[in-house]
Amino acid sequence: MNDQIPAEDIATGAYGAPALSKSLENRHISMIAIGGIIGAGLFVGSSTTISQVGPAAVVSYGVAGLIIMLVMRMISEMAAALSGVQAFPDFARAGIGHWAGFLSGWLYWYFWVVVVAIEAIAGAKILSHWYPQFATWEIGVGLMALLTAVNLMSTRSYGEFEFWFSLTKVVAIVVFIAVAGAWATGMTSPEGSTFGNLTAHGGFAPNGWGGVMAAVASTIFALCGAEISTIAAAESAEPARAVARLSVSVTVRIVVFYILSLLMIVAVVPWQQIVPGYSPFATTLAAMQVPGGETIMNLVVLVAVLSCLNSGLYVTSRTLFNLAGHGDAPQWLVAVNRRQVPARAILVASLFSYGALAAERLSPDKVFSFLLNSSGVTMLLLYLMVAAAQLRLRARFAAEGRQLQLRMWFHPFGTLFAVAAMLSVILFMAATPDLASQFWMSLAVATAFLLGFGAMKAARG
Repeated sequence: MNDQIPAEDIATGAYGAPALSKSLENRHISMIAIGGIIGAGLFVGSSTTISQVGPAAVVSYGVAGLIIMLVMRMISEMAAALSGVQAFPDFARAGIGHWAGFLSGWLYWYFWVVVVAIEAIAGAKILSHWYPQFATWEIGVGLMALLTAVNLMSTRSYGEFEFWFSLTKVVAIVVFIAVAGAWATGMTSPEGSTFGNLTAHGGFAPNGWGGVMAAVASTIFALCGAEISTIAAAESAEPARAVARLSVSVTVRIVVFYILSLLMIVAVVPWQQIVPGYSPFATTLAAMQVPGGETIMNLVVLVAVLSCLNSGLYVTSRTLFNLAGHGDAPQWLVAVNRRQVPARAILVASLFSYGALAAERLSPDKVFSFLLNSSGVTMLLLYLMVAAAQLRLRARFAAEGRQLQLRMWFHPFGTLFAVAAMLSVILFMAATPDLASQFWMSLAVATAFLLGFGAMKAARG
């Protein structure tokens, strides 16, 4: 079913989309990738995993991180081999065919517009504690308007905002690891080393190793987002080199940040004291008697939320612009302003989020529950398409006798292992009553987009 689309056509789009700005530097791209991953999922969401599996949550995140690193290595191989192809959905287009490019592009757009809406609400709820005179939806609209304006200004302005947002998160994590590490080793703790907490309360995996592996199903989504670097690289001076060099290295850094920070948390605080939904970082700072720890973490979580919101707006606009360039979205979206910014695509992405905020206002529980559930396994479906594309392209390169600059680790076993791991997570979710709705709703959304592709092909004859 592969259309055998030439790489140059995939890079430029069949409809000749105008050139975007080339103003992003490597420092921007690396921080953009970090900004897409290190968010509320780490600073708050990790509390749920720790409360369920204990100190072995570190292992759950490690396994999830390994899967993401394998996917990013696949992307690096394809980016280095396919001249000009960097946009994340276009790897599926190059390896599998037009239908895969259409599906992956729209699923990717859908995933991130949901993220934008969710992050706007999360940021609004944090700020509402400090500004109770404003309704949550009013603050959410204000945040959306502010970061939409940032994205409309220029690609460079977006990159600078995201660089400083992400740098703030990285500095906060590094400082946290240093402070907690000093406490855990006994340097600052009045009671000496606290590493005994790793095994003193029911063992390292108090609820069994089955639960540890099951937790990968929830932790893996917190680590999705490194592929943003492939979208941003298209607006740098050397796109292919940026993707090949940064995709895996950035992912490694993020996994290290996750694992070390979580290790410090469960080493300082007995895992039973971690409350689901409350930042385990704040709990740890309170245990170490750091003054103003809760306020500090609220500020860090706010920066993390704004960073993800900023990145989400950027990704959705570029994905929509790329889809339009291939004729898979309305052609009036293939337009840039004088600053080479796809302003129309940015505004469309923001309009969806304004609609979600309005729906949240009218039906507080149902709308966001549907949005969350219907995007639950979307990224894993997209990563599976990337793996299929890498296997097919690698076979094609071998048949052509092409020498690759960068290779997937342990090919084909590295790819097959990642595929098996992702399928296991999806099947586990489908078989778990509390998670099954995410599987079926995500599948329904993917089916709807596939039907849309069929309708488009039929309309064009």
